[in-house]
Amino acid sequence: MTITLHFNMGNFILVVTTLLLYSATTTSQSLNLISDKFQNDTESLELASTDYGHIFNETPDAVFQPTSPNDIKTLIQIANDDKYFGTTSPLASIAPRGQGHSVRGQAMARRGIVVNMTSLARHGNNNYNIGIKVVKENFHLGPYVDVGGEQIWIDVLRDTLKHSLSPVSWTDYLYITVGGTLSNAGISGQTFRFGPQISSVHEMDVITGKGDLVTCSRNNASELFYAVLGGLGQFGIITRARIALAPAPTRVKWVRLFYNDFLAFKKDQEKLISKNGRKEKNGVDYLEGFLLMRQGPLDLSFYPTADQLRITSLVTQSGIVYSIELAKYYDDSTQNSVDKDLQILLDQLSFVPGFGFVKDVTYEDFLNRVQSEEEKLRELQRWEIPHPWLNLFVPESQVSDFNSGVFKGILLNQSVPMGVFIIYPMNRNKWDVKMSAVIPEEDVFYTIGLLHSSSYSEWEAIDEVNKQILQFCHDAGIQAKQYLPHYEAQQDWMDHFGAKWKHFQQMKTQFDPKKILSPGQKIFSNL
Repeated sequence: MTITLHFNMGNFILVVTTLLLYSATTTSQSLNLISDKFQNDTESLELASTDYGHIFNETPDAVFQPTSPNDIKTLIQIANDDKYFGTTSPLASIAPRGQGHSVRGQAMARRGIVVNMTSLARHGNNNYNIGIKVVKENFHLGPYVDVGGEQIWIDVLRDTLKHSLSPVSWTDYLYITVGGTLSNAGISGQTFRFGPQISSVHEMDVITGKGDLVTCSRNNASELFYAVLGGLGQFGIITRARIALAPAPTRVKWVRLFYNDFLAFKKDQEKLISKNGRKEKNGVDYLEGFLLMRQGPLDLSFYPTADQLRITSLVTQSGIVYSIELAKYYDDSTQNSVDKDLQILLDQLSFVPGFGFVKDVTYEDFLNRVQSEEEKLRELQRWEIPHPWLNLFVPESQVSDFNSGVFKGILLNQSVPMGVFIIYPMNRNKWDVKMSAVIPEEDVFYTIGLLHSSSYSEWEAIDEVNKQILQFCHDAGIQAKQYLPHYEAQQDWMDHFGAKWKHFQQMKTQFDPKKILSPGQKIFSNL
């Protein structure tokens, strides 16, 4: 029995040819089971050829539309069969794609196969697809939710809130998949307190690069568990994650405070993340920070209309204004004390007098706050445009140098439009360093997100600025690590992983020895 697969970019043909009159082999039987899952129509290929970044464009030979995790398992098992497929086959490169929210082609597979994970969600909860299942009580684990890797976080939020429960760690944007964020880390303003999203995972089902379906946890198949979390899709495809839940608050005091002095801003942020106990009355539940810059754009929609002119004046005079964004959650049991507790907290901080702003919103509205911004940008046709982002983790001891050299020395002097710039600290002890995610060595480090949006004619100029920033960090000895990393050279990946590189290689050999998975990351594609 010989099976011939013909992939043609213009006209996709899947041919199973019987050359010898013998009974079908296991591989041919498997291929027949999934042959109708391949698509190469123009719409499917175009969707899989780009991502949120709109910078890279890599066309696959086909898009695979699974109806169950078993389809993915079968696909990868076939791809591992040397008798039928050599390294020149499209099946030599398989990339899982969720919502495509990467910005540098990480979920693409040039001349390979892109697995459309959202296809699983379209087929609903059945005997194979987990969907979203909340368990309110468990003696050993407490409440948790089992979630398909293809599910998006906004649906997880809404389903868990029906039971007055919620995950504790989030991303800023909720319309991305569980499998996608867990493959990176998943960070937001709760990370200082609860760690990244990967810290809240009890267990996963993972289809490895060898086609094995493995249930893994800290105590079972732990090597795979730790490798996959933050592993950039290199070792397996997450089809289910068991995520810890906690009682959900109902409302949020959402606060923004302005600073024109970086050291005061930094000191207050670090003071706030030191108050990270669950029962700390004068602590916060969420903390981020961002920049408002003279050259704009200034989004003042959060602030009262009467205050917008004086905010603009402060930014114009200062060049850069630093803003702490914090949230304090509450419910019926604490609604009578939350204002007092918040005021005690604010009295300890050194923001510019008169430049503190508070909103009272529902918990769901707060967590889903980016959605309203997305709707505005879509209306202005400013969503599906290039996003030359740069995300870094910077050690606390060097973040002041970054402020001087990058925020003031590079960005403030640019003529290209600026974007949303985020800066906030996290505690290293909330991360499990056994996981693949890479962070600085210091106890406190900052995430810095330079979230540019640009026209197609501007993104290269902005990317040149990003390169200047990386060069500055290198020359100044700033030990920055990229988050959502993108490198073209093998040595850069080795430098990124540092002491973890040898183990990362070993895990690749163990779980994806033919280097089939996630070629768009370009970690092993040149080996």
